[in-house]
Amino acid sequence: MKILALIAPLFEEMELLYPVYRLREAKHTVHIVGEKTKTAYKGKNGYLVTSDLSFDEVKSTDYAGVVIPGGFAPDKLRRIPAVLSCVKEMDEAQKPIGFICHGGWVPISAKILKGKRATGTTAIKDDLENAGAIWEDTPIVIDGHLISSRTPHDLPDFGRALVEAFS
Repeated sequence: MKILALIAPLFEEMELLYPVYRLREAKHTVHIVGEKTKTAYKGKNGYLVTSDLSFDEVKSTDYAGVVIPGGFAPDKLRRIPAVLSCVKEMDEAQKPIGFICHGGWVPISAKILKGKRATGTTAIKDDLENAGAIWEDTPIVIDGHLISSRTPHDLPDFGRALVEAFS
């Protein structure tokens, strides 16, 4: 399967790389996608990760789902129309959408969380609830095709849930 992993400046390195490596270990193809192709993005701890493709080069129909890491990147990602369109299309197709920590800002802005159970860092609890989500303070929340997690401490549960969703 081909899976998207979104990237923008100041992404949380562990929340991007841990799921990417888990999914690749499970023999999936994961494309890291940013605003520009083959561009190095600096994470919030200074680690550089290079995008494979740009948002304009990908179509949701070509991918089995998406992973949205946290950090400060989701605040940038949520303002990019191509990102929101892709996430909405994947939601409509019931494809797995994984988001962790501040990554919930993207599905909030895509307006896909009303009436859905979700989690994230407590810093966006109000944002999730104001978007109509039912916030839960647990390491992993799976509501249909939506897979959410709180922080890097919950990555083992998040990684396991993503691998299961894509198997």
